[in-house]
Amino acid sequence: MTQMKKTNTALPHNIPTTFNAENYHQLCDHLAGADHDLKAILDTYSYPPMWTRANTFEALVHIILEQQVSLASALAALNKLRERTIQLTPDAVLSLSDEEMRACFVSRQKTVYIRGLAQAIRGGEINLEMLKQLSDDEVRSKLISLKGIGNWTIDVYLMFVLQRVDIFPVGDLAAVNALKRLKQLPVSTTREQVLEISEGWAPFRSVATMMLWHYYLSNTAKKIAPVD
Repeated sequence: MTQMKKTNTALPHNIPTTFNAENYHQLCDHLAGADHDLKAILDTYSYPPMWTRANTFEALVHIILEQQVSLASALAALNKLRERTIQLTPDAVLSLSDEEMRACFVSRQKTVYIRGLAQAIRGGEINLEMLKQLSDDEVRSKLISLKGIGNWTIDVYLMFVLQRVDIFPVGDLAAVNALKRLKQLPVSTTREQVLEISEGWAPFRSVATMMLWHYYLSNTAKKIAPVD
């Protein structure tokens, strides 16, 4: 069993809306103190990595590429795009032909999604810097209007990029399967039942999800992201 450093589990008076390097372990400890199954994850595997990404066009492209494929496949496509464009910007992507996108392992459908995102950013419909100032629901409302950007993609963006603290991606196969295994739930457990369990981790469901991913990745080599 992994030895863990003692951490102050008392939360600040004002509940944080984002997680960061300063409060991440404290939030993990708080959740472990409220849920013995999450505590078992920390006791066995220690703290999960704090998965984050920069607030860039490339980060959103990466998340789109991760839809319904292995993480390794998505990263391979992203690296091909990086090589092809030097700097992965909306203008650079819009300059690529269908053939060039295919050569980067990007499907026809995801090419449409990525170009739509690029056009929205270039045209000012989406301003990534401004998204940081919006609430979770406002961010979702802005992004959901784009073709190929659904709730799973937005959940991951809110968690990894904006580091919002209370997101549970119910469309994420790895997180849901980890929850079922951790809680010894039947395969037939419904989406509604999963959401009800996740409510018990509010207002820190993002951190609980990272603990679930840590548990999942520690127990299986299968790394599949779902479609929106």
